[in-house]
Amino acid sequence: MNDVPLKDKFNLTIQEAAKYFNIGENKMHRIVNDYLDSDYKFVVQNGGRNMIKRQMFEEFLNQTTSI
Repeated sequence: MNDVPLKDKFNLTIQEAAKYFNIGENKMHRIVNDYLDSDYKFVVQNGGRNMIKRQMFEEFLNQTTSI
């Protein structure tokens, strides 16, 4: 089975997002928890797992000066 490259995935796990965006996993968990119910809709819950909408998170980072 071929894996989809991270750059082509629509949703990323916390671990994948941390690797893709060069942000620590603990920091990614904090960002997800802080912005889960905000106007930024880059988190999707898949059962008990939080997934990051890659493109929307990129847009969030483009508008942010610090994380």
